[in-house]
Amino acid sequence: MPLLEPKPEVLRPGAARTPSPDRVPDVRATGTPEPLRGELTALLGPEKVLWTVSDLVKYASDASPYRFVPQVVVVPEDIDDISAILSYAHGKGREVVFRAAGTSLNGQAQGEDILVDVRHHWAGVEVLDDGARARIRPGTTVMRANATLARYGRLLGPDPASAIACTIGGVVANNASGMTAGTTRNSYRTVASLTFVLPSGTVVDTADPAADELLARSEPQLCEGLLALKAEIEADAELTARIRAKYEIKNTNGYRLDAFLDGSTPVQILRGLMVGSEGTFGFISEVVFDTLPLDRKVSSALLFFPSLTAAAAAVPRFNEAGAIAVELMDGNTLRASVSVRGVPADWAELPKETAALLVEFRAPDEPGQEAYEQAAAAVVEGLDLVAPVASVTNEFTREAKVISGYWKARKAFVTAVGGSRPSGTTLITEDFAVPPSLLADACEALLRLQAEHGFDAAVAGHAAHGNLHFLLAFDAAKPSDVDRYAAFMDDFCRLTVERFDGSLKAEHATGRNIAPFLELEWGPKATELMWRTKQVIDPDGVLAPRIVLDRDPKAHLRGLKTIPEVELIADPCIECGFCEPTCPSHDLTTSPRQRIVLRREMMRQPAGSPVETKLLDAYGYDAVDTCAGDSTCKLACPVGIDTGAMMKDFRHQRHSSREERIAALTARNFKAVETSARLAVAAADKIGGRLLETVTGLARKAVRPDLVPEWLPEIPGAAPRELPRTSRVGASAVYYPACVNRIFGGPEGHRGPSLPQAVVAVSARAGKPVWIPEDVAGTCCSTIWHSKGYDEGNAVMANRIVEAAWGWTAGGRLPLVVDASSCTLGIAHEVVPYLTEDNRELHRELTIVDSLVWAADELLPELTILRKTGSAVLHPTCSMQHLGDVEQLRTVAEACAEEVVVPDDAGCCAFAGDRGMLHKELTASATAKEAAEVNSREYDAYLSANRMCEIGMDRATGRAYHSVLMELERATRP
Repeated sequence: MPLLEPKPEVLRPGAARTPSPDRVPDVRATGTPEPLRGELTALLGPEKVLWTVSDLVKYASDASPYRFVPQVVVVPEDIDDISAILSYAHGKGREVVFRAAGTSLNGQAQGEDILVDVRHHWAGVEVLDDGARARIRPGTTVMRANATLARYGRLLGPDPASAIACTIGGVVANNASGMTAGTTRNSYRTVASLTFVLPSGTVVDTADPAADELLARSEPQLCEGLLALKAEIEADAELTARIRAKYEIKNTNGYRLDAFLDGSTPVQILRGLMVGSEGTFGFISEVVFDTLPLDRKVSSALLFFPSLTAAAAAVPRFNEAGAIAVELMDGNTLRASVSVRGVPADWAELPKETAALLVEFRAPDEPGQEAYEQAAAAVVEGLDLVAPVASVTNEFTREAKVISGYWKARKAFVTAVGGSRPSGTTLITEDFAVPPSLLADACEALLRLQAEHGFDAAVAGHAAHGNLHFLLAFDAAKPSDVDRYAAFMDDFCRLTVERFDGSLKAEHATGRNIAPFLELEWGPKATELMWRTKQVIDPDGVLAPRIVLDRDPKAHLRGLKTIPEVELIADPCIECGFCEPTCPSHDLTTSPRQRIVLRREMMRQPAGSPVETKLLDAYGYDAVDTCAGDSTCKLACPVGIDTGAMMKDFRHQRHSSREERIAALTARNFKAVETSARLAVAAADKIGGRLLETVTGLARKAVRPDLVPEWLPEIPGAAPRELPRTSRVGASAVYYPACVNRIFGGPEGHRGPSLPQAVVAVSARAGKPVWIPEDVAGTCCSTIWHSKGYDEGNAVMANRIVEAAWGWTAGGRLPLVVDASSCTLGIAHEVVPYLTEDNRELHRELTIVDSLVWAADELLPELTILRKTGSAVLHPTCSMQHLGDVEQLRTVAEACAEEVVVPDDAGCCAFAGDRGMLHKELTASATAKEAAEVNSREYDAYLSANRMCEIGMDRATGRAYHSVLMELERATRP
């Protein structure tokens, strides 16, 4: 064991705990039992079988209120693996559940036996027919697919609020729709063809002209059974009429029986049945969508009403005016959304009775937009709107930033309201639909029912389509709370069906919590047909039992998960999974959601239990060490949970007092450290990279991998010893070259000026000269200590840099320009909690400007572009995302290159200062997709604005990245 390896028990929860009734039992501490583990390992290979108790726990939760711990998790790479898993399950009498993003709200992504992760190796988009169609793999997020299609002026029909995280496989399997899809733009209506694997292992491509012939040859009984069911349904006029009527409004409860009416052959019937089948009929390996036009002329308004029923009553008028979306939010939803970044703070003061409609019109051109705006104005004129707080305007706008803010608040319904629920409570998200003409009555009845059962109201929904969502929070550890939930569900389901003839699931699919009520909605005849359909397609019941069909009237009460309290920063988490696609480590070890899920399981356990011990043993590397600490999870989380900050705190807790003292000593003597580091980098060119790799490798084994960086061949040579000479007299700004740019030079082979030289030169050309203080050596943005959780060292440097900056800028009279985005973020924001009260006052007087903003806003207007490179690919860093500087990166790059590309898969590189040297596997995993996209073609320039991130991308792509400011200097050089 390395000399300074931290003790796992340091992170053992210290709070007094009562073991939870749904804790993982001690017998599961050893993970997947034999022979299951050995047989699957032999079948698939060890890298595709996840078997430790930590693996099983982190896959046991999704965005739903349920939790089921699988026996094993497998990660297939291709259809051959899928077929092998299904064949194994048939032969051994086992059950299989497919899981992609885990954003489903009803437990569809959970299984109690073999759980199959179909996200990791199943992403990809192929644009067909100039964007008219797209072939998409099931692990691709909706947002990622739409990013590619946007270049062609197209988009997908389904637009769920979870588009940032939910994947195409889940969207199709649940027939998810969203804000605008309704009944005409959902998956059922826009899927052109599917490729899927049946429970038997048979692969069907519905686009193949010979598909029916091939299926009849391989699955004759299946074909006969489907055609017999079709004939039976069509012979029953009353049933046929009922089926058609059920799909006049949004409905995802049960199987799509209209597939038997819409399809004339077994393959066509299967194509329809697979949509909304929730993984119970097969694995969808590929989807071809018919795409829709992306109308870019958008007008939106957030209109406030005195009550929910008043808002609902206005919906039909906007539908008639041609609105593509009419979204409803009640007062509780509006007030809770103030936790979402960008939402006006005064919404917290809105009266409880207030409600709002988010109304949007989209047109392909200016005349169409003007016509819609006139129609909207006529509707608004006849409404009694209210403006309870100052930020309310009740006006339509074309401003993209404002519209984006409206949608951000609306899409955060589940997470924002759920995040504000009482600590320790489980969240249930219900989704139903009624005929749009009955929406106002349904709202009123729902509010009354919630009050009767003691639940706080929180209602939102796709009002244009009569589709409402509401939330219930209760303590699943209390039998009385579970009974209250059960009683509410009984009354709610009867109300929806018997009074409104509605759908118990409009777009979230049946799942575990509505399966017991399926017959209530559909009646015995149609429900029995669904059971027979399942028997025809999956006669052995291998796939996803109990998720759509369940005869147990209390099935929705089984597996409800408790939510034990964890660290304050993470406690609001509802495990929605929005954070996962942005996380650099999610394909390597754990995601932010899984870090919290594992922590919650520790809290469920009695202190010192075998399960807790095993979880702690794995948590150090899987959760703490391999967290990049970039906090992009905070940006993706609608309630701003910063799991990266929690991991940094855990790093701090693992430090010995000796380590903290040494870290503080390096901060106090950073001038010597900086000089030594630059000399070491300079000497490396003479010593040789291979020897340094060997030496650092041995040191890592002896001391600790998380303390000693590994020397990488991509590390550049040393920066020039001297910074450019500048004058304070006449300076427009103080220029602070970050310590990484004082230590490391530019990319190998670069013959132009260094970054500091480039910034000085281009600023002078724009008539805005900058001054570099003579005493910058020995100062730092403090991120070195902050990212590792060294609080004392962090405080030393944070206060030093703020005091120095205040002096350099003459008390804040000049802006401080910083040439590395992570350092800008550090000085502008991350140092604040570590400052003394006096230095916080000084910090408030500073104007800290990222060099990208300086270049785009201050320099470019004054510069003459003399030459451009042909093409440039950009790497926006996570710090730019936090600072909101990505557009400035693009602006500067577009001034320097004829073509500028931001990869669709661009994300955090996870180099994170030196973390890419501590855990190079983290950067390799984080950059894999972006690197593949970058290397799919040649570019003339590879640009970013952070030296360590550029090194990370050098390593990932084999290309030489450099600062966009160096490119700007070249473009404007006389």
